[in-house]
Amino acid sequence: MAARTKQARKAASAAAATTSPWVQRLAEDEELRDNFRVAFEAAKDAYDRITDSKSPRDAVNDKKVQKDIKQAAEALKDAGSALKEGPKRKRRKAGVGRKLLLLLVGAAVALAVSEDLRTKVLDTLFGKEEEFDYGSTAPATEPPSA
Repeated sequence: MAARTKQARKAASAAAATTSPWVQRLAEDEELRDNFRVAFEAAKDAYDRITDSKSPRDAVNDKKVQKDIKQAAEALKDAGSALKEGPKRKRRKAGVGRKLLLLLVGAAVALAVSEDLRTKVLDTLFGKEEEFDYGSTAPATEPPSA
């Protein structure tokens, strides 16, 4: 009977851990994992140096221990503030639609501003305009032959 309840408790805690937003955040955020890793390694190094020291005074005065403890504290502070702030939003890259819209707006502005460009585009689309001379409508007369 105790095995079943123990197993059920393990399953419940595993389910709670996987649904926890903090655990999901830790799994997804590489910077957060790095902060925890740095804090753990620095704390472990400081602990090793403290346990290897001959006296408590040597441990307190050891510059490397102080540096490791400071590094662990800063990494934990960064990790804590990152957890408070929530996940960083990834910047979306400009998609094809946005680029196409920008291109269309730029082309419309260029056409509106430049008359030469407008005539070039119209000539390309519809062919060159034929220029007519409206000054004389009478047929041209040939010069008299001698």
